[in-house]
Amino acid sequence: MSPRDLAHDPPPDLSPSPAEAPPHRVPALWLLVAMTGIGPFTMQIMIPSLPLIARDLGVSYGVAQLTLALYLAGVALGQLLYGPLSDRFGRRPVLLAGLGLFVVASALASAAAGIVTLTLARVAQAVGACTGMVLGRAIIRDVWPREQAASRMGYVVMGMTIAPMVAPMLGAVLENHFGWRATMIACLLGGLPVILATWHRLPETLKEPQPLPGLRGMLEAYLSLLRLSAFRWIAGVNAASIGCFFAFMSGAPLVSEAMGKTPRDYATAFLCISVSFACGSWIAGRYSSRLGTARMLWTGLRIGVVGAVAMLAIQLLLPHTLLGFFLPMAVIALGNGISMPNAVAAAVSVRPERAGTASGLLGATQMGVGALLTVLTGALEGGAGIATAIVMVACGTAAILALRRVPLATVGGG
Repeated sequence: MSPRDLAHDPPPDLSPSPAEAPPHRVPALWLLVAMTGIGPFTMQIMIPSLPLIARDLGVSYGVAQLTLALYLAGVALGQLLYGPLSDRFGRRPVLLAGLGLFVVASALASAAAGIVTLTLARVAQAVGACTGMVLGRAIIRDVWPREQAASRMGYVVMGMTIAPMVAPMLGAVLENHFGWRATMIACLLGGLPVILATWHRLPETLKEPQPLPGLRGMLEAYLSLLRLSAFRWIAGVNAASIGCFFAFMSGAPLVSEAMGKTPRDYATAFLCISVSFACGSWIAGRYSSRLGTARMLWTGLRIGVVGAVAMLAIQLLLPHTLLGFFLPMAVIALGNGISMPNAVAAAVSVRPERAGTASGLLGATQMGVGALLTVLTGALEGGAGIATAIVMVACGTAAILALRRVPLATVGGG
């Protein structure tokens, strides 16, 4: 990648240093972890139960899988709304409203009598849960400039991985003892303390409210970002790289069941992926400020491509085992852990005054692509893991190609 002097390149980052941020406006990292992790936790906790949900509600696995695909679509929709709203009305009130919706939707999902009701409740659940994902990124960018933001995001993402690490195992245990509905009750019980902590401990970090003249204003805000080549390509990098993960989530339960494994086996194997992602996020938090976001992005994406190619080779050439399917994914997760915080930090730094809008559009792009890949992988995967691996190789390659088009100044040199 070579430097480019583009007419639409963003201006230099003139944000205040951490030392200049008023202490009362610096949020606690543990709270950022909690609000950001509630969405991935809710998404992951039901995945091991998808085959059981299909049998219990009398539908095919593909139909039951819509509870995941449409959950991702709900996250994408919610992020488009919350970014501009938080730029106008503040991070704190929008976050509280979203978390309230999440709690109500979790209660409805636990009582759903059919797949339609469950799917609609999951969409509402997603719309509520994604407030933490959007506003966690925006709050970090409110308080810290780009390189420091990448570091903080790395630590938050590392802590956030506890949620998807615990969720599949907890979901498998709850399903085994109490049925799949208990997973939704767990989401309800987990959301209540996050609301209370947000109410009592989260300061408002928005420096200056931005105008929001209705739906047209929201659309214009998004279009203003999409006109910037820097934002378009870095959003493509983020969506394509994390697309590997969504493709895996779609295919893995079916592949695991085809091997004769139980939901608990799946959840246990998934732990190695979560640990690997946490390690990558720790590396991002530790070295992004020192090495720069560009170098960290290249490192993470290359590791991810190596893992995807290894997965495809193993599925084609070696006997099918759970280890042979999950271990390459752990390599991909390590790369994602390194690249994702840096991609997010670069994207929300293109226009710092629109960090909430940028965060929402970035997340919507990511989840929209994820929803499409979930449906695509579910349709192609027959249980052998080959189709899932092919989709993941394509995603990793697309991320590398997109990064080559990102202006050097956008990602901080390197």
